[in-house]
Amino acid sequence: MAMTGGTTTSFPMSNHTRERVTVAKLTLENFYSNLIMQHEEREMRQKQLEKVMDDEGLPDEEKRMRRTQHARKETEFLRLKRTRLGLDDFESLKVIGRGAFGEVRLVQKKDTGHIYAMKILRKADMLEKEQIAHIRAERDILVEADGAWVVKMFYSFQDKRNLYLIMEFLPGGDMMTLLMKKDTLSEEETQFYIAETVLAIDSIHQMGFIHRDIKPDNLLLDSRGHVKLSDFGLCTGLKKAHRTEFYRNLTHNPPRDFTFQNMNSKRKAETWKKNRRQLAYSTVGTPDYIAPEVFMQTGYNKLCDWWSLGVIMYEMLIGYPPFCSETPQETYRKVMNWKETLIFPPEVPISEKSKDLIQRFCCEADSRTGASGVEEIKSHAFFEGVDWEHTRERPAAIPIEIRSIDDTSNFDEFPESDILQPVPNAVESDYKAKDWVFINYTYKRFEGLTARGTIPSYMKAGKL
Repeated sequence: MAMTGGTTTSFPMSNHTRERVTVAKLTLENFYSNLIMQHEEREMRQKQLEKVMDDEGLPDEEKRMRRTQHARKETEFLRLKRTRLGLDDFESLKVIGRGAFGEVRLVQKKDTGHIYAMKILRKADMLEKEQIAHIRAERDILVEADGAWVVKMFYSFQDKRNLYLIMEFLPGGDMMTLLMKKDTLSEEETQFYIAETVLAIDSIHQMGFIHRDIKPDNLLLDSRGHVKLSDFGLCTGLKKAHRTEFYRNLTHNPPRDFTFQNMNSKRKAETWKKNRRQLAYSTVGTPDYIAPEVFMQTGYNKLCDWWSLGVIMYEMLIGYPPFCSETPQETYRKVMNWKETLIFPPEVPISEKSKDLIQRFCCEADSRTGASGVEEIKSHAFFEGVDWEHTRERPAAIPIEIRSIDDTSNFDEFPESDILQPVPNAVESDYKAKDWVFINYTYKRFEGLTARGTIPSYMKAGKL
């Protein structure tokens, strides 16, 4: 702003200045919101401690000792939160997963010996593919979610090249791998996994989130074979339908997968499994599990997750998903035309109650089961005999064999990559210019930092 002969002249703010103002605003907002959140979390942990002690009926002396121990832990947590966590704190053991934007590695924290799964995401890819909102949503959900049904995140941090999520390692692998090992699952096995996934999906719906990308790849199995949800990169109704446009490319062309349509169920299952890995690791992915309303511009709600569960249930019992085709475009067309394409092959007989539940999941959104609440799903005849309150304490339908805390036998083999190599100086400045979009990504979980030197008994070698 300048004075010219008594008049005031306004100059437009440069893009550089505008960006610096945005960064300063974000930094301040994050600083104060973090302070408030830390205070609330600390109070909540104190209340939890008092409740546990009251429930146990401890004498006053024992309570005083527990409070002193807890106060020491809180002090230690504050000290450790100030220490920078980075790649040097972890030893990389093996690549156990790979996707369009990065990979997952089995790592060991050097000071405690704890084993984790480290999800590594390349910042350049996140920026290029407009994934910032998605990865932010994933990080925020993992911070907020702290239940039995969601993969736990212990730390997140970043360097010039990558974002890192340090997650609990679930040695059972994922449902995609399990389904590829077996032709089909029995009705009893399917009941177990679908029931647990119902509880898992409901747990995030209760937190106010829609997953939007429920598929076998994102259903992980813990050391006892129980289900946990992962991969929240497309969560909470983020409408960046970067994949939708790709699928629509050929929607006006005549169908081209006559060979696939004419295959019998066995051949279809074999072809599906042969191409499945490639689909899982591609940038585009597969629309097989996505509800038709997610592709529409008219909006959708949490019921889209129940559609996906119906597709998974069909795949478990039949051996391949109902809309699978030779190309993603054909699959997209079949999903949108589900009234004609949702067919049960007569050569793979399944019970009427199974068929009925699949059709109640895969139907118009306003008449879909779950519209009036999760109890509507739980009361379906397919779930007869399910003990909803204690399913996680019961043995899993298919037991998991684990030999050690770092057993990766339930994962694919992957070649090494250069994702952890240092960034060349030439590109470092380019990253730095855009780095502010990843502000406040760092996170440290209380029990992750205060459980130094101890490995939970269920994680010790031979006890998984």
